Formats: sequence, C-alpha cells, structure tokens
Amino acid sequence: MSLPSLIAVPAALQSFVRRAEESFLAAAGALDDLQAPPFESWPQARREAFARACAASDFVSQQVSREPRQLLQLVADGLLERPLGKDEMRTLLETELAGCESEESLAVALRRFRNRHQVRIIWRDLNRLADLAETCRDLSAMADACIDLAYRWLYERHCQQFGVPTGARSGEPQHMVILGMGKLGACELNLSSDIDLIFGYPEGGETVGAKRSLDNQEFFVRLGQKLIKALDAITVDGFVFRVDMRLRPYGSSGALVLSFNALEQYYQDQGRDWERYAMIKARVVGGDQQAGRELLEMLRPFVYRRYLDFSAIEALRSMKQLIQQEVRRKGMAANIKLGAGGIREVEFIAQAFQLIHGGRDLSLQERSLLKVLATLAGQGYLPAAAVDELREGYCFLRYVEHALQAIADRQTQMLPDNQTDCDRLAFMLGFEHWDAFHERLLHWRGRIDWHFRQVIADPNEDEESEGDVLAVDEWMPLWQQEWDEEYACRQLGEAGFRDGALACQRLVALRHGSQVRTMQRLGRERLDAFIPRLLAQAVEQDDPDLVLERVLPLVEAVARRSAYLVLLTENPGALQRLLELCAASPWVAEQITRFPLLLDELLNAGRLYNPPQAPELVAELRERLMRIPEEDLEQQMEALRHFKLAHRLRVAASEIAGTLPLMKVSDYLTWLAEAILNEVLTLAWRHMVARHGQPRRSDGSPCDPAFVIVGYGKVGGIELGHGSDLDLVFIHDGDPTAETDGTKPIDGAQFYTRLGQRIIHLLTTQTTSGQLYEVDMRLRPSGASGLLVSSLGAFERYQQQEAWTWEHQALVRARVLVGCERLRNDFERVRAAVLGRPRDLDMLRQEVSEMRAKMRDSLGTSATLGGTSESAFEAASPFNLKQDAGGIVDIEFMVQYAALAWSHEHPELLRYTDNIRILDGLEQAGLMTGDEVRLLQDAYKAYRAAAHRQSLQKLPGVVSGDQFHDERRAVTRIWRELGLG
Repeated sequence: MSLPSLIAVPAALQSFVRRAEESFLAAAGALDDLQAPPFESWPQARREAFARACAASDFVSQQVSREPRQLLQLVADGLLERPLGKDEMRTLLETELAGCESEESLAVALRRFRNRHQVRIIWRDLNRLADLAETCRDLSAMADACIDLAYRWLYERHCQQFGVPTGARSGEPQHMVILGMGKLGACELNLSSDIDLIFGYPEGGETVGAKRSLDNQEFFVRLGQKLIKALDAITVDGFVFRVDMRLRPYGSSGALVLSFNALEQYYQDQGRDWERYAMIKARVVGGDQQAGRELLEMLRPFVYRRYLDFSAIEALRSMKQLIQQEVRRKGMAANIKLGAGGIREVEFIAQAFQLIHGGRDLSLQERSLLKVLATLAGQGYLPAAAVDELREGYCFLRYVEHALQAIADRQTQMLPDNQTDCDRLAFMLGFEHWDAFHERLLHWRGRIDWHFRQVIADPNEDEESEGDVLAVDEWMPLWQQEWDEEYACRQLGEAGFRDGALACQRLVALRHGSQVRTMQRLGRERLDAFIPRLLAQAVEQDDPDLVLERVLPLVEAVARRSAYLVLLTENPGALQRLLELCAASPWVAEQITRFPLLLDELLNAGRLYNPPQAPELVAELRERLMRIPEEDLEQQMEALRHFKLAHRLRVAASEIAGTLPLMKVSDYLTWLAEAILNEVLTLAWRHMVARHGQPRRSDGSPCDPAFVIVGYGKVGGIELGHGSDLDLVFIHDGDPTAETDGTKPIDGAQFYTRLGQRIIHLLTTQTTSGQLYEVDMRLRPSGASGLLVSSLGAFERYQQQEAWTWEHQALVRARVLVGCERLRNDFERVRAAVLGRPRDLDMLRQEVSEMRAKMRDSLGTSATLGGTSESAFEAASPFNLKQDAGGIVDIEFMVQYAALAWSHEHPELLRYTDNIRILDGLEQAGLMTGDEVRLLQDAYKAYRAAAHRQSLQKLPGVVSGDQFHDERRAVTRIWRELGLG
C-alpha cells in the first residue's frame, strides 16, 4: 500500500511547529547532563522530521516539551532513524526495570518507557520512516514487553509475600498465562489501542513457602489486579496501556483468573459465536509460554470446527447488525473502524472464511489479517483482484487510524469535526487538502463495503434479484405453512415435476422423518429457509423429479448438521452446481450425501471444474499435512481422505461438465493416487523409523528408504477410474538380516513387512471419511501365499524362474509409483530383462489364449471368442465392456502378447505401461498397421468412456447388446489375425 508522497508543513500548521520548537529548546536548555547533539546541530532531515511530528501530533509536542530528555536520549541512541531489531524492545525495557525496587518505581519506569517509545513510533510513522507493518509490530512488541516484564517483576514479589503457587496434581510451580486478544494477539496493535487480555493458570492448588497459604486462584487474582493497575492506572506520567478484561469468560461478572479446566469447560459448554471470533487472534503475550501453547491447543476445537461451519456467517452478520445499530444510535457513520466500509468489515470478511473453513484448511489458522487475505487469494477462496482491493483499502484505513490517534494519543477512529485536525489528517497522509483525502477515503470505504456485502450480507437483501426472491417466495407456503397435500401435488406438477404426487410424498417423508422431527429450533429455521430455495432451483433443471430424488437424501443426512444448509442457502451458485451434478450422476449424489464436507468444493466453480496438475497436487497435499502435528495420526488420515474425496469430486465434475476428456480423467485420478501414496509412504516410514530406527541396505549403507510401491493394472497403466482399487506390490532393497539402529531394533525383513502392513493400514482403515483405497496385493510373487514385501533380488528370481505367463502379462502394466529413485531404476532394469527375453511364440499364443478363455468363461456374458460369429454381436444379450469378446480385456491381452512376443527385438515397447502408447510403439516398430492401431485405440477409448459413464451412474460395466458392433468386430478380427483365437 502506497500513500501520496510527503508534503511540506502547510501554513495553517506552522504555528504548532514554532510553539513546539520554542518549548523544546527552552526545556532542553535546562539540561546539562546529556551527551546528545544540540537541536541547532541536527541534520536538516531530522529537523524537518521534528517539524512534521510536532505539526501533526499534540502528544509529541507535549512530550518533547515536558520531557526533552526522552527525545534527546532517542537521538543519542540513534533510535529515531533505524528500526528496532528482534527482541530489542524487550531488552531496552529490561534495562529500564533493573533498578525498580517498588511498585511505584515500576509504574514510573513503565510509563516513561512507553511515552519515549510512543514518541519514537509516531515520529517514524508520520515521517514515513516505518511502514504500517513496522508500526504495528513495534507497538505490539512494546505491549508484550510491558505486560510480561511487569508480570514477572510482580510475580517474584508476590511469591516472596504469599508463597509459590503450586499445582495440586503435578506438584509443579504455577505461572499465570496471559492471552492477548484482538489486535494485540495478531501483532496489529494501533497507536492508541486498548489491550484485551484473558488470564489463566494451569491447575488448582495452593501456595507453598509462606506462613499462610493462598489458593492458587486467589494468588493469581491478586497478581492480576496488581498487573492491571501497573499498566492501566493513570498517573502524572500517564498510563502504559488501557486494559480491557471483558473478553474473559462471563465478562465483567466473571472471575478475573480461571484455571485451564474451567476455561475449557466454559468454552465447551457456554462459548458464544463472538467468543470464537475473538479467540481466532488469541496469543500468549505474558507468563508461561509453554503452558499457554497447551491452553490454546485445548481451545482450538472451540474456535475451528473440523466440519464445514457455514453458520459462522450468520453469527458475524448478527454481530455486524448490532454494530450498525450502535453506529446509527450514536451517530458514528464517520467511524472508520465500525462504520460501513470500515476496518471491521475487512476483519469480518477474513474471519468469516477462517471460522467456516479453518477447521480443515489449516493455512487459515492464522492471526495476521494480511496473511489471511493472502491465503484467501492463494487458495482460491476469493478472486485475487478482490483481495488486492481489500488489502489496499484496509492498509489505507489503518494509516488513517494511526494518523487520527497520533494527534492526541487518544483511542479514536472518528474523523475530526474541526478544521485544524482535518488539515492535520490530510497533511499526515500526504494530501494537499481535506477534500482530496476524503475522496480517497470514500473510494476505499465503498469498495470494502461492496466486498463485505458479497461475503457477509444476507441473501434476502438487495443483491438477490427480484425474480429469485419471487421464485423462493412462491415455494415458501408449500413447505412452511400447514401442509395441504392436494395443493402441494398440484403446485409441484404445474411447476414441472412429472410426478407431482411422488415429489409430494418425498417432501412429506422428509418433513415427518426422525431427523427433521428431532431438529432443534435453529436447525429447523435453517431447513425452512433452504427447502423453498431448493424447490425454486430444482424446477429450473431438466429433470426436477430426479433432482429431488437424489438431493433429499443429502438434506436428510445433514439435517442435524444444519450449517451445511446455511452454506447452500447462502450460496445459490453452489446449490445450482449441486443440483446439476446430482442430476448428472447418482454416484456424485451418493458421495456428497455420505461426505457432506464435499459441499465446500461447490463454492468455487473455477476450482471445481479445473483440477490441478500433478505437481500442484503433490504440493497441496504436502502443505496440508505439514500443518498437522506429526503425532496426530487421526488428523493426518482424515486430511488424506478429505483430499482424495475433494479432488475425486473435482475430476468427476470436470468430466460431467466436459472440461476433462477421458484420458485426462484417468491421468488425474492416477496422479491423485500417486500423491496420496507418496505421503502414506512418508508417514509409514517416519512411524517405523521412530519406533525401530533406520534399516540397512544390502550394501550396509543407511536406507532412505530403499523401498518402492509398484502399481499394476489400472494404476500401473495410468487408467484409473472413479471407483478403481489399487493393485500394488511392495519391493525393498534392504538387508533382511541386519538390525535397525533404534532403541527397539528389529531385523530388516521384519521392518519392511511391518512397513508394508502400516501402508495398507493407512490406505484401507475406515474412518469417518471412509477409506483411501481398496488394495489388492495378489499380484505379488506367489500371490496371497507369498511374502507381503519382497526384496528386489527375490522378486527378480521369482519373475525369471517361477512366474506364469499371465504374471508377465501383468508386469507389462507395472511401474513404480513412489519410493526410492535408485530402486525405481533397478526395478525397471529387472522388468525389462524379464519381459524382453525371447519366447516361443506358439506357446505364448496358446497360454495367452487359454488364460483369456478362462476369464471370459468365468466373468463374461457372451460365448467364448472361438465360437463367436459375426451374427452373435447382433444378439440382444448384454455386452460386458471389459470381459466379453471384443471388449477391453481382449485389447489389453493383445497389447500384452505383443510386448512379450516382440520386446526382445523392440525394447522400446517396454518404455510405457499404458495400452495407448504401447499401441503407438507397435505401429512405429512396423508390427501393426496404422489402421489396426487406430481401430484398437478408438475402441479402447470408447469402451472406457462408456465404463466411466456407467460408473458415474452407479451401474455395472455392462451395456445393451446392440451397442459397439463395429468396435467388437474390429477387435475380434485383429485378435484372430494375431493367431490368438
């Protein structure tokens, strides 16, 4: 954010400069013990800075006149022209307090320190030597230092007088925890801000080491009162910070200090929405930092709900309405914080997204408003252009706020009502006159208020079109008033439902269902607001009957978690996308009904229909998991599952919308599986190493890890579908006999077996968000009777000496998905050697053909290929896309046969594992004609596209027998030409 350039002190303010300079020189002239350069010898830039500060700020003028020593000391220490380093504020205050022997001397030292640095901060702010971030940081650092060092000074003397407070359970000495709320918590303190504090202590008990013991609470209440007095009381030196304790549990009527258990119990049982809002910015600013972190962790579930919490919008809207009523009542439209388009509206926008999404998106669990805004843009919650405007407008208002408060060191956000201060405000912000400043201010307040209305405003207000309102109103009586079934059936039928009576029955079943009958009042109100909107949008769909059939189960499923209803009520676009997707796919409808958290994905159409590329998938998942504590396995597993559900929905939505072709759908689903497997392997490896230490490679070097997950079948061939399981094989290159180097050592064979078991556990365990993937390990050496994890050497021996031909066929589609790069290369070498050896082609054709016949006999719906005639394709019997003659498996077997038959002469056939590119290789090698390859590729894509459509419709991979005649004939002909039937 850039302000207009500094301007010269206007004539109207020159008198303030003259008076300040005269008073300062007179007061400084009486000092003879400072080693500071006299005013006359100051550089021109410093004298101009003095003039600017005194012209703008009565507070600075008064301070330099009353206490010239303070300013001269700042000059001598060189603190006016440079920023403070990290922790430098605290170090300076520690020096000041070192000689304090009484509470009176403590109060004097704190106030003089505050006044000196307040002058310094205002000086640097008004002269553009510090930006907004530095000013807020210095003010917050000053508050932190004053609070904590005053507390520690008082605590030590309280312990001498009353004994050391000690926990009854732990027996450990107790310290108070001081939470800074609001702008202090976020390190965004303004020039003359109150500080909102909450006091707590870890556990009950009593003091020890004094003649008369005190209960811990009584000890800390007395200490808290002393601390407030040390900071808040007004003396001849002013105050340090005004302290506001009204955010504590029960407000002004509550105990000044509560134990952690009491705090947790209060927020769990009685915490209100505005307290969640306040707790977002809570930070430990004094006392026991470690215990404070534990307290905030205890309270995190109160602030951030793990489910999507769109009800937060309602709470924030209600808070805003109360503020607006107060603004109107007190005539505060000119308040740049609370008025329309003010600072509070930007805060509400950011915190609305934090409260709604922060339980699942940990990147939003951030105190700094500007960082939250950056996340909203980066994660696609808001358009980047909107965030840019909010950030620019917010920073402008904060500069205005600082300028207002710099005038008299008074907590105000009201625009001035006198000409002098109007001139000062325009001057401080670089404007030639008030009108130019006011025009810019109105611009930013208008833009902020517009964005606020887009996020927070009630959908019943004027941003909803008149037509939309009328459509919703039309359905309101049907649902909310006394139910008239005959009237309801007629209205539903006239509106476009094919079967109004059946639609009516479905609505009656919902009304009288147990989920709705047991709803609490607030939930029922939300349902009553939602159903008319659902009906109004449903009749706009091509098949409203189907929409209602598929969406009402979702409504019933979320009835007791009505925040989801709020989401859809608040976001007509999300509701429309829900209806479109459910109408297109019962599979999507079922997924969203089972996992309503997926409704979050419908909020942003740009994100929903544009799934990310493989690198972005990996980076996004890694970032999510990095924000979860390593020891929190439950949350890690939930994060993995939600990630998979969300991105799988985005792929399905893109396929339905036509923005992703078939091949890209499989690509994305395969990339998604690989990203998840990569993190699952990392989690499992980290767990095993933590328990048992590092295993050893076969050459004795430490593993890092010498382990790969090999994918077969669809995942190996980059052809995953929406409901595909994973065919996996685990391979390691460790020394099976060498022990790990941890405190609980096990041999390498055990280590890798347990690692494989851990991976399967992470993938297949059912949680509230389902399982990640079904896993099939039967393609490992010796199948179900073989070891779960094989060494590379054992895998190679098995493939060379014992594997059946069908296992080599499977190996054609095998590739390393994740794991050690060196072992990946070694696996590729083994695979190439096994598949690329010369073979007896007659025997190979016989074995491939026999295996195909067995599969078709047991899994297909048609006669064996050998007995199939051209006329058989005209039969009315269903066609199994995968298993029947001329179907998917025939094409796969031909590709596998070709790779096994000819790769010893054409090793390039082993470069890829997917059928389409292997077919390209057969054409390039001259082993198949271009026409044959194109026929097989087109048929393969057509079959797979049909199978995807069937999957999204929750139907088996079987279509009517009158489909795909040309494709089946072409596949059958080429099968015979290869001598396979």
